[in-house]
Amino acid sequence: MLKNMMRAMVLEQPGRPLELRQVPRPRPGPTEVVVRVLACAVCRTDLHVVDGELPHPKLPLIPGHEIVGEVVETGERVTGLQPGRRVGIPWLARTCGNCPYCCSGRENLCDEARFTGYTVDGGYAEYACADARYCFPLSPDLDPVKSAPLLCAGLIGYRCLRKAGPARNLGLYGFGAAAHLVAQIARHEGRSVFAFTRPGDTAAQALALRLGAVWAGSSDESPPEPLDAAIVFAPVGALVPRALRALRKGGIVVCGGIHMSDIPSFPYRDLWEERSLCSVANLTRRDGEEFFRLVAQCPLQVETTVLPLAAANEALDRLRSGRLVGAAVLVP
Repeated sequence: MLKNMMRAMVLEQPGRPLELRQVPRPRPGPTEVVVRVLACAVCRTDLHVVDGELPHPKLPLIPGHEIVGEVVETGERVTGLQPGRRVGIPWLARTCGNCPYCCSGRENLCDEARFTGYTVDGGYAEYACADARYCFPLSPDLDPVKSAPLLCAGLIGYRCLRKAGPARNLGLYGFGAAAHLVAQIARHEGRSVFAFTRPGDTAAQALALRLGAVWAGSSDESPPEPLDAAIVFAPVGALVPRALRALRKGGIVVCGGIHMSDIPSFPYRDLWEERSLCSVANLTRRDGEEFFRLVAQCPLQVETTVLPLAAANEALDRLRSGRLVGAAVLVP
């Protein structure tokens, strides 16, 4: 292969399978780094992009935003990241830095934000380019495969958990890549975790119990105790009224996905008594700083299925059909 070329899985049109291509290797802009991709986890957001459920992706597009790599080239204005440094590249690729959202610590809501593997090319490739200011330095002691899911499943899960407040009884609807990490953090903080899975998904229920959940069952069941908060990771709008009905007075339901099917109508009684409903959008760099400090204190057991880069379509198919336990990780 020519030195200035690389292999990548490319989305030409939403709704079609990715294509394995030889494409030009990226070159860094003034504030960017190019990394050799060591591992890139497969996120449900990637699936939403590929299936056309998120509007206006960059096309053609290299998906993937849970990237662990090694810096191989830096732009002239990059400081603090040298070739050989291990970094993580997350969903948030860059923001304007000047708007009211950015200036008030809410850069995740910036109208000019760009997103890795959606509006800029991502990590389903041998190399990736990213703004150095939005990369997270990682310890070289961390396993790249086990670290990759932390870059979105971990970070978004962490933001959801903080939105849930000090809930003692926490329900997790959809026990996949994000929930199996959040469950461990919640247990580390002394919370009781109640896991809700697809009906009949005994493998996910067994994983939840193994990771310390006090109860695991189907999403159409009621928990044995009322919940103080619930996080809905599954992109199924019908789960929102069910989660509201499982709450105590004053509880909160947090919707953690970027896309969800329509929420059906439900009686006001389910929301009354100061129950609340909110969503989580993207992440901030502060989330990452806090999360990786927490990971250093609470090492996480990360369940992964490793696949080669060329098997990206297979990984997405498994995720689409619910045949994954934990997270799929592509290794170029």
